[in-house]
Amino acid sequence: MNALGKLFLKGLAVVIPVTLTLAILWWMARGAEQVLGGMLMKFLPLGWYIPGMGVVSAVAMTILVGLLTHVIIFQKLFAVGDAILNRLPLVKTIYSALKDFIGYLSPESKVAMSKVVLVKVPGQDFEQLGFVTREDFSRLPLKLTVEEPIAVYLPMSYQIGGYTLFLPRSCLTPVDMSFEEGMKLVLTGAVSRDKSAQKTELIDEKDQP
Repeated sequence: MNALGKLFLKGLAVVIPVTLTLAILWWMARGAEQVLGGMLMKFLPLGWYIPGMGVVSAVAMTILVGLLTHVIIFQKLFAVGDAILNRLPLVKTIYSALKDFIGYLSPESKVAMSKVVLVKVPGQDFEQLGFVTREDFSRLPLKLTVEEPIAVYLPMSYQIGGYTLFLPRSCLTPVDMSFEEGMKLVLTGAVSRDKSAQKTELIDEKDQP
């Protein structure tokens, strides 16, 4: 029974991530197919519509928007729309939160290139993995009393959220780790392991008699 239980847990570790990933992709594809696909069926001549054109249209529109962000005229239009959304009650809270979160994970984001550090709060024995988000506060209306302040974001495990602490540089220890590796380690509660380490473990298990 113990062997079967271990095999079952190993199976879950493979099935759950794959299932959730496919479910999210299916939900997004189905939504695009229903909305954009339904619009295409109304405008295209009878018999011209092919299942999947809604998904292709969604991908094409997303790429087009990405290209338009490099055009000055459309940058100004996007800025106007952004300003309008940021002035609407309730909408601005949801919009700004989602925008900040997506921007945080964007490959071009300066935050995404931030330093990974170990944070040791004075008077505490434990350490936390964090990400440096800002070192220059000259343009912010903040009067920080700590010496050599640095803004560090401490994400929570298994959920979207976290804390931003303004700490002295002496509390931080740089870690030789990429942002993606550090975020994955924190969000999974340090359950995730390096792929190279997993391969080494598998080789060691095969070599054992």
